Amino acid sequence: MSDHHNYHHRIGELQQTSFLLILAAVSLMMVVIAWPFATPLLWSALAAIMFQPLYRWVLARVGDRPNRAASLTLLIIVCSVLVPALYIGTLVVQQAVTLVATLQANPIDLGAQYQNLYQMLPAPLQRMIDQNGWADLAAAQARLQELLTESSGLIASNAVSIGGGALSFVLSFVLGLYVVFFLLRDGERIGQIILQTAPVERSIADRLSGKFLSIVRATIKGTGVVALVQGALSAITLMIAGVPSALLFGVITAIFALVPVIGAGAVWVPAGVWLLLSGELWQGLFVLFAGFFIISSSDNVLRPILVGRETGIPDWIILITTLGGISLAGFSGIVIGPLVGGLFLACWSILREQREEEEREEREGLDPRPPLEQG
Repeated sequence: MSDHHNYHHRIGELQQTSFLLILAAVSLMMVVIAWPFATPLLWSALAAIMFQPLYRWVLARVGDRPNRAASLTLLIIVCSVLVPALYIGTLVVQQAVTLVATLQANPIDLGAQYQNLYQMLPAPLQRMIDQNGWADLAAAQARLQELLTESSGLIASNAVSIGGGALSFVLSFVLGLYVVFFLLRDGERIGQIILQTAPVERSIADRLSGKFLSIVRATIKGTGVVALVQGALSAITLMIAGVPSALLFGVITAIFALVPVIGAGAVWVPAGVWLLLSGELWQGLFVLFAGFFIISSSDNVLRPILVGRETGIPDWIILITTLGGISLAGFSGIVIGPLVGGLFLACWSILREQREEEEREEREGLDPRPPLEQG
């Protein structure tokens, strides 16, 4: 009887193992098939997480009609976020093309700018520069002009691939909107199913889920929104100072603001210094003043309001994971990097707490007497 029971037990284990192998293989195939659309799927999931409160608000107003609520929420997202973003993107591309054409026609005289800076330096520094041979900028200027000349030929030769990229972008954009609709409507239920079927203890799965959502919201609200505000303030500042292509530089500022430590200063500091060297004194001082007191300070003001509570991720880990994420996954790495870093810390934190709980139980188990009788 025992042998018969063991036989059935082994058969059951073999069947379960076979099923898990099939599940792993099918899941891997699903990932491979969906991988070309990994980026739009990622941003769709992030958008659904961020706009879930808006969906609930709309659902409460239209009654128990999930399809209508998801459609109205998607319409609000398109009109308030995507249409303005596409319009600004078009203007930025136009300004970038105009800037390249202007630099090709009127190359920047680095030599003259360098001489202005050189004359402003004290005599000891001038002598040190002369001794090190840093005064010759002719080669650097020639190389810059070469790059600008080559860029127009590069754009022309890659016209077909640019068109293919535009078609791919439209397809990804439509797919992303389609997925956002279903994730808004069914995202909460899908999340509960994942938590129930995850092969980890439910309490751990719930904690990781909460950590995941808090990091996503902190990254997008505390980093993305702040970066957009800093980019807008930078564009307005440069526009007032009369800098050409101010909108383009505003977008570049927003991109730099997404990277910790580097920040928006990577744009407004050189812009202010350049204006000073060009002889535009008040414009340069205005850019540096506004950059220091308004653009940079907006981070300290907005982040506590938007995030509310800290994610518990040290700045140096955010920097490493952000830069690593960008190198591996491009622009999406700005979110993926800190998210992986946060989950890494959360998993180790849960493991440490489990170890401490086990040690406490072991200590209590060594002395079974009630606390009043101990000692």
